[in-house]
Amino acid sequence: NNSKTEGNFTMGLFDKSFKRNVPVKEKIFEDYFTEVQADMVSICLEYVENKADKIYIYASFEANVMTPDYFYDIGGIVLNKHELNDAKNGFVYDVSFDRQKACLHILMEDIKKMVNLCKEYNRPMPTEIKMVYEVNTKELHADYKYESVYSNHKTKTAYHVVKEWLEEVKNQKSEKDMEHG
Repeated sequence: NNSKTEGNFTMGLFDKSFKRNVPVKEKIFEDYFTEVQADMVSICLEYVENKADKIYIYASFEANVMTPDYFYDIGGIVLNKHELNDAKNGFVYDVSFDRQKACLHILMEDIKKMVNLCKEYNRPMPTEIKMVYEVNTKELHADYKYESVYSNHKTKTAYHVVKEWLEEVKNQKSEKDMEHG
């Protein structure tokens, strides 16, 4: 027998015929949360037209303020969303303000979805999510924080946090390059 039964889920050839008995609520919080993260990755991948090695996605929800942002690693160079053509890889990226705005708008909608999901499933909403997507292997790594990151700080904003992360990634890159140089 090739089908495994886990809870109400039946895996295997006859999935479809068994699924109708599975209550809709079986789709768990993690599934929905992962779907939203996948959507964030796909819009950032679309923005760069699949021409990047890594995508860094930042999502912040603190003191009721939502802040999305994103940047890239292209050919070993860490670049902000408006600097992609500095990669000089022969590809011309459309980094128009309208495209940046459209991408940020979708990321903002995704953060809203996350907030609503967390409310619905009675889960804490992370104050900060840092995602790193490896384009070639399609691996996604995510770090979550639940405590205040910047809101207790007098002058710091989410944008400072993103800038610090970008600099940190750039520095890690140059340290690695020096080791292998």
